[in-house]
Amino acid sequence: MDFFPYDYPLFRPPSEADSLIVQATLGCSQNQCRFCGMYKTKRYRQRPLAELVAELEAIPPFYRALIRRVFLADGDALSYDQPALLGLLDALAQRLPAVQRVGAYASPRSLAGKSPAELAQLRQKELRILYFGLESGDDATLQLAAKGYDSATMLQLCQKAQQAGLKLSVTAILGLAGRARSQEHAQATAAWISQLSPAYFSLLTLFRRHNDAYFRSIEPLSHGDILTEALWLLEALQPRQTILRSNHVSNFLLLAGSYPKDRQRLIDETRAALLAARRQPWYHQVPDYREACY
Repeated sequence: MDFFPYDYPLFRPPSEADSLIVQATLGCSQNQCRFCGMYKTKRYRQRPLAELVAELEAIPPFYRALIRRVFLADGDALSYDQPALLGLLDALAQRLPAVQRVGAYASPRSLAGKSPAELAQLRQKELRILYFGLESGDDATLQLAAKGYDSATMLQLCQKAQQAGLKLSVTAILGLAGRARSQEHAQATAAWISQLSPAYFSLLTLFRRHNDAYFRSIEPLSHGDILTEALWLLEALQPRQTILRSNHVSNFLLLAGSYPKDRQRLIDETRAALLAARRQPWYHQVPDYREACY
């Protein structure tokens, strides 16, 4: 569907592959993380609501009736001013009658900028799911990555969103801590996720994209190290109920299941993958995805 004049590069979660993407904001309001190269070529700004409404009205009525999901881009659409964001959600409901769910990326900064009442307002207007990059539950790793927030603060912010009725899809990054704190990163992340118990939890793998300085600050993990880190995390993970996915293009181990129901199967699959990898020549090699990712 090519009705929108997108400002590239454009990113969205794997689960939003069939969604209409509306670029409410460009770039990311928290574009300081050392490991992330997604929006380094963009300057953050909010687009006028009138522009967004005009783009929606340009969609032929036949297609409007087919759209069931909308994803608000870019990297931090929750940072959009509250009155304008409410107006955008109203415009989506009025012009796309079949829409059942609206999703958006959310940063710690944008969650901190919304009150519980404001989040509840957004939920009432069909904003159903927020994609939140935790990256790590280990504070030393978060500091190295320049995330800007510690794990306890991010937990409180995500709990605030949950209490407002919003579903959360949280991501963490295998390899982010390098070799030095690999186990601490895995175990602290598992503990954080276990405490929050988000609706969805996804694993990504650290890769090179406008972040060579970050790679120089750590000892990168090999394929085997990454599988070992994933196993540590899965063994320590004990959420009340969470759907786990490892289906990002950066992952070379694809996992899908639900905790606690599929816990042992997911652990067994990871152990089997680690055992098989030990017989491969690339076991000790560091992955190099470069620009193939995203």
